[in-house]
Amino acid sequence: MPNAGGTLLRMTTIEKAGPRERLLRAAGELFYREGITATGVERLCQVAGVSKRSMYQLFETKDELVAQALERFGPVTLAAHLPDEAAPLTPRERILYLFERWDASAGDPEFYGCPCVNTATELKDATHPAALVARRNKRELIDFFARQATLGGARDPETLAQQLTVVFDGVAARTLVEGAGVAGLGVATAAALLDAGGLRAG
Repeated sequence: MPNAGGTLLRMTTIEKAGPRERLLRAAGELFYREGITATGVERLCQVAGVSKRSMYQLFETKDELVAQALERFGPVTLAAHLPDEAAPLTPRERILYLFERWDASAGDPEFYGCPCVNTATELKDATHPAALVARRNKRELIDFFARQATLGGARDPETLAQQLTVVFDGVAARTLVEGAGVAGLGVATAAALLDAGGLRAG
């Protein structure tokens, strides 16, 4: 799962944690980088340094591990791209700051998209526990946009927030399709939406 400059987790630090944490870290990294289906239990346990027996003592199923790994690390993606709460930025600047960071992340060779969208897309099951986690995590992004849009005097904050989320997800999808970053297209598109929604500079 990504931070502002690539993947969130590093395997070199995984041995310092306990078995449960090692499994969660390995799952978060491998599911993001290689995919849920492609990551078998044996590989997961090998990377985590945990036996299969221990894994199933800690997590009843792989599905439970998928959900808990996304619950544990999914919010880190958003947090890594948000401005500091104390930063003297206007609501518009806060939104564009996030897109500047997201566009920059999309240009990193270790960027593999949005972990929430990736999870929901691969699972293709809206009732899967991890899909429910993905929706909750994505709602946090929508709420951030809606709060800033409200503070900035937008005409329809909720609709604008949904539109901005589509752009956010689109940056990730376009990057994966093209195999390259979007060169500021996310920022430019978000700014156009902010203008149209009545959230201008100042």
